[in-house]
Amino acid sequence: MGYHIAEIKKGKFGDISKLQEELDELKDCEDQQNKIMALVELSDLYGAIKGYLVKHIPSMTMEDLRIMSEATERAFKDGTRIPRN
Repeated sequence: MGYHIAEIKKGKFGDISKLQEELDELKDCEDQQNKIMALVELSDLYGAIKGYLVKHIPSMTMEDLRIMSEATERAFKDGTRIPRN
C-alpha cells in the first residue's frame, strides 16, 4: 500500500475529487501519527486547491484565498463575523 494504510480513492487533478483525495491522505497521516507525511499532504492539498482554481475559477488566485482567509481570521478573533451597520 505504500505510505498510506487506508484505502484512498484517486482523484482527478483540478477537480474536487483531488481535494478529497488529499484530505483523505492527510487523515490517514493523522491516524498513523506521521507528522512529517502530514506536511507533505498539506503541500499536496495546496497544489490541489491551486489546480482547482486554475480549472474552475481562473480569475481567482491563491493570493485571493489568502486575503479572504485573513479576513475570516480577523472576524473570528474579534467575534464579528457579521458586518456591523
